[in-house]
Amino acid sequence: MKINTVIIDDEPLAIDIIKKYCESINDIELIATFTNPIEAMKFINSNRVDLLFLDIEMPILTGLEFIETLNTKPSLIFTTAYPQFAIDAFEFDAVDYLVKPVSYKRFLKAVNKLNKNTSEILPSEQAIDYKIPSRFIFVKSDYESVKIVIEDIKYIEGLKDYLKIHLTNNRYVLTLSNFKNLMEKLPDNLFIRVHNSFVVNLKYVEVIQRNKIIIDNQRIPISGTYKNKFFEKIKL
Repeated sequence: MKINTVIIDDEPLAIDIIKKYCESINDIELIATFTNPIEAMKFINSNRVDLLFLDIEMPILTGLEFIETLNTKPSLIFTTAYPQFAIDAFEFDAVDYLVKPVSYKRFLKAVNKLNKNTSEILPSEQAIDYKIPSRFIFVKSDYESVKIVIEDIKYIEGLKDYLKIHLTNNRYVLTLSNFKNLMEKLPDNLFIRVHNSFVVNLKYVEVIQRNKIIIDNQRIPISGTYKNKFFEKIKL
């Protein structure tokens, strides 16, 4: 019987990481994901859930408070950016405690603690090489290394020898780099190249025209080289 699994985290990128890991394992059936713990509570109390990946620091309820609201408690694997909560988490008989960003190797170790009396849960061979990005990157700008939160990047513009990283709140960072090096640091489920001079974050795309994308009133061209790949990715 498959392990019915739910993920609760207020960070969509964190959900995407654990979701991708879960989908690589045949024994795990990911049945729902939630960013809102109140919605998750209703679902878990009315469905069979065997395993719960649960963030601890959430704005409405903490993960620890959330567990106390459940009628039936599934096996728990906590996920958090704050290692200091580990002692409290294990008071709830958690299977494991994962500190973000979670590596694939560490995820497998946690899942295999579910039942030590059963055979080991193994991924498909291609899944072992997952490269999952952090929630932030560092880029060189002038003589400094600047920290950038990945989800704050709206689009990236090539300017001859520099890249201009356009961020939320009308901010930007100039870095002496190239698209190849920068794209290796970014999650490919969010970022896609649409032109020799532009990479966009799909999260911030407001309008898609025939050969243009609009983000913050900026018209970004879609070139023929990248057009098919872009429209295939967004399923249009």
